[in-house]
Amino acid sequence: MMPGTPRPAAEEPTSRERSGLSRLLDRTCFFRKGVEIAGEYDPAVHPPLVEAAPPPGYEELDRYWITAGLSLAVIARNTQTNQAEYLLFEPVLSEFEYELLERLFDDLRDVLILDDHDIAADRRVVLSRKTQGLLMEYGLVLDDRSAFKIRYYLERNFLGWSRIDALMKDPRIEDISCDGTRIPLFLYHRRHQNIKTNILFDEPALNSLAITLAQRSGKHVSIGSPLVDATLPDGSRLQLTFGSEVTTRGTSFTIRKFREAPFTPVELMESHTFDVDQLVYFWMAIENNKSLLFVGGTASGKTTSLNAVALFIPPLAKVVSIEDTREITLYHENWVATVTRETVSEGLGATIGMFDLLKAAMRQRPEYILVGEVRGSEAQTLFQAMSTGHTTFSTMHAGGVDAAIHRLENEPLNVPRNMLQALDVISVQALTHRGYDRVRRCREIVELAGIDPITGSLQVNTVYEYNPVPDTFTYSGRSRILGEIMEYRGWSRARLDEELQLRRSVLLAMQKQGIRDYRAVARIVQAYAIEPDRVLASLDDLGRLIG
Repeated sequence: MMPGTPRPAAEEPTSRERSGLSRLLDRTCFFRKGVEIAGEYDPAVHPPLVEAAPPPGYEELDRYWITAGLSLAVIARNTQTNQAEYLLFEPVLSEFEYELLERLFDDLRDVLILDDHDIAADRRVVLSRKTQGLLMEYGLVLDDRSAFKIRYYLERNFLGWSRIDALMKDPRIEDISCDGTRIPLFLYHRRHQNIKTNILFDEPALNSLAITLAQRSGKHVSIGSPLVDATLPDGSRLQLTFGSEVTTRGTSFTIRKFREAPFTPVELMESHTFDVDQLVYFWMAIENNKSLLFVGGTASGKTTSLNAVALFIPPLAKVVSIEDTREITLYHENWVATVTRETVSEGLGATIGMFDLLKAAMRQRPEYILVGEVRGSEAQTLFQAMSTGHTTFSTMHAGGVDAAIHRLENEPLNVPRNMLQALDVISVQALTHRGYDRVRRCREIVELAGIDPITGSLQVNTVYEYNPVPDTFTYSGRSRILGEIMEYRGWSRARLDEELQLRRSVLLAMQKQGIRDYRAVARIVQAYAIEPDRVLASLDDLGRLIG
């Protein structure tokens, strides 16, 4: 019999097989014949399958369940390095359970051939049924604890992400970074920032995981094409380098995890990235078709802020988004979401870049164009779109306003200075420190006021500025954008101040009532655009508008 081939129930095992798994089965009490397989693990009913204590030389700082009873994260300080480390604990297998898991894993590769019924069914149910069938062929039924352990690892390896599956499920982790073979994984943790883990891979396991990550993202990776930028099925962003030709320490990858529910203006207000007055300013600017650019360093929250303020777009406006990897999520029906495409294979399928998508978007009569990040020749088309009346939002890597303008005017963007006048607002984001914590703050919001006719330099007006000592934002008292809105609408200063105050009260009411879900926030904002009086009449209970 070929190794890995499922054995018929009536067939006697060979002497060689009995010397391995079967001999273990004879010694163990982990199974009983003629009993049904255990049901789903329920942490409220069953005891935890993980018992964890930090190893010698570590002092525990924190612990929390990732999946209750099944995977546990322990944050512990290494007493030698005095650095915190992320220790992941999963169910420990006995020798018998490990051998059985290996056998099941090999045999399931052969029997997991899905028919039409299986394709329509839940994948966990199919896997459980196939596993039960193999156990019956072996003549085994596991006791509850062993069955739960086996099921956990089979689901983790077949349906999840192998050894990083728990990290992918941990909502406190933003980034997962693998630097090479036999090097511990590093994480960016929302509370503990950069932190080392107790997880590392040998070369075969790491290459296998890399291929899985690429294939599930719909991309091909090989020694010949070792670089991959992709989006995982859950929306997380993947950058992968395969083999050791490009990265000499072996295969590497970085996963920037996707938050299933995007941040809302209310959450940005609660995290003090912006204050309520800044968000009202964005609301007014976006509703009145002003173009925005969010600039900042890596992980400064540019795309998060772009996605959040895009909820202020009027409900029926035509929106087109253009991205390399999908990150923007809108609660908006009239929205065309586009992504770039690389060459499929040699001679098949042309590359479709951001410039191509932007040209196509211009023919779709959009009112708002959202570009994930400006990097190259698409910048000129983007600013041409601004100049012809299209409202555009985008992000760009730059340290500040001066650096952003310098990048825009030089290679490879090459935007002429007179076209920069079409941009209305630049919001500068930063990842900064507050005590021992790293937080995201808006450093300043700046308006482009035109070009000085004498010097030819761009004139800017700082509307809001961040004060790091009290952790507050200061309004300069002057805004070209608000002045233009007041003029276009025929409002007096008192009417403008009243409108700003009304929108401020809506945002504060959502915060007070705990309305943070992006769908709920978007529905209230859209309701305000259509029937403001109805929203204002419901300020005491905004839930009535979304119920």
